[in-house]
Amino acid sequence: MNTPPETDGTGHRARLRGRLLEHGGAALLDHELIEYLLALAIPRRDTKPLAKTLLHEFGGIGGLLSADPAAMGKVAGMGDTAVAAIRIAQCAATRMLQAQVLARPVLSNWQALLDYLHADMAHQAVERIRVLHLNTRNLLIRDELVAEGTLDEAPLYTREVIHRALDLGSAALILVHNHPSGDHSPSRADIDLTRQIAAAGKPLGITVHDHLIIGAKGHTSLRAQGML
Repeated sequence: MNTPPETDGTGHRARLRGRLLEHGGAALLDHELIEYLLALAIPRRDTKPLAKTLLHEFGGIGGLLSADPAAMGKVAGMGDTAVAAIRIAQCAATRMLQAQVLARPVLSNWQALLDYLHADMAHQAVERIRVLHLNTRNLLIRDELVAEGTLDEAPLYTREVIHRALDLGSAALILVHNHPSGDHSPSRADIDLTRQIAAAGKPLGITVHDHLIIGAKGHTSLRAQGML
């Protein structure tokens, strides 16, 4: 029986698959990872050009994996199945990082927390605020998105944060928000709000461990900077 000729990039995909399985993700470039992922969703198409377009459009693999599905869908060639393939990869990666945070007390597992937050928030297009609720053993009991705003602002109210902490029986809080601009420097409002929440929680036995500001290139800890 004659072997049929390679079509639709099947030989190229087989080589990518072989490198991935033998050497792991480090053996593939960013566009090759996305290319192969898209090939699973669009099997009869050369997905390399689309992968490169997506990476350029969203500023790299981090920006792409956390991009808004509607924004991805506007790129020519991206149907619902392809968008879902990108989203499921991001969700799986974030879920894995979240599991590492849940496994141990947060304060002794700080880098795992930062990795999780950076993967989930660093490339978001709008500002989001989360409150992490911890128990007396500093285990994470609730991770809540409490506000979502514009490119540079999301509302957060001291009374609501403390009320929710009392409802959950939280012993401590970690405040987190992202700066879509990429600059993770705290604003005066960030510092003032953090201190107000800490002051309101103290007489109720609720400690604010930190306020983390996440940007595309890093983070700022108000506690580490002596601002809390």
